[in-house]
Amino acid sequence: MAIVKICTYPDPVLKKKAKAVDEITPELAKLMDDMLETMYAAKGVGLAAPQVGISKRILVMDVDVSIPETEPKPGAIQIANPEIISSEGEIEWEEGCLSIPEFTLKMKRKEKIVIKGLDKNNNEMTISASGLLAVAFQHEIDHLNGKLLIDRVSSLKREMYLKKIKNMAVL
Repeated sequence: MAIVKICTYPDPVLKKKAKAVDEITPELAKLMDDMLETMYAAKGVGLAAPQVGISKRILVMDVDVSIPETEPKPGAIQIANPEIISSEGEIEWEEGCLSIPEFTLKMKRKEKIVIKGLDKNNNEMTISASGLLAVAFQHEIDHLNGKLLIDRVSSLKREMYLKKIKNMAVL
């Protein structure tokens, strides 16, 4: 496994709708493993393929690091072509993003969702998610659709953020 570079806003790959995967090849399985290692190294809970420059409908996540010891932990998830097939309720969560450093936004998401997609062995999988796991899935699926947290704020706030990161790069 290898750590790969995470693309950051305003990289154009982040705005593209990712293409569906026909099957998980050995190369895509390795990409999934590399993405997981990259996500752990960056201390994130989810990562979508566009965030590493690959416009494919693949994501990885592991919310265990943020779940209290008293709750069940789903462990690492690697999935292609994730699709929300049902949802209910509403939850508000302050979200951050590995592709938008130093930026957070309080978001309203569905509280409970059911996802279907392909696992690393090309088997169909279905996952019921709630709380942080549901939020993380919705966040990463937004990435697959070319949508970013920063798209949900005014153009003035986006410009302020861009100035901030340019100033940070100079330091």
